[in-house]
Amino acid sequence: QVQLVESGGGLVQAGGSLRLSCAASTSISRFNFMAWYRQAPGKEREWTATLSTGGTTMYADSVKGRFTISRDNAKNMLYLQMNSLKPEDTAVYYCKAVSLTQYWGQGTQVTVSS
Repeated sequence: QVQLVESGGGLVQAGGSLRLSCAASTSISRFNFMAWYRQAPGKEREWTATLSTGGTTMYADSVKGRFTISRDNAKNMLYLQMNSLKPEDTAVYYCKAVSLTQYWGQGTQVTVSS
């Protein structure tokens, strides 16, 4: 059973930065792609960023230019560097990994104060 564990969330002021981490219990090279999603209070979960096995990155327009998705295959880690944070970035952030099956982490809370 694959486990994904997110960490790095917290409370930050607008304009600040956070780096989220997602630790996988297995080699992340087995996944076709990994991604970050987020869910704000009262809203549906939304896609935020994707990193494919080949290294292709994609971002939602709302975070493009501010967030960077990356990975460390040796450590089986996925990251999301978040800069210039805005109050509307407040959400629970989830890590997702996809091979033949999709796996989700439990989420980490990010709160951006104005």
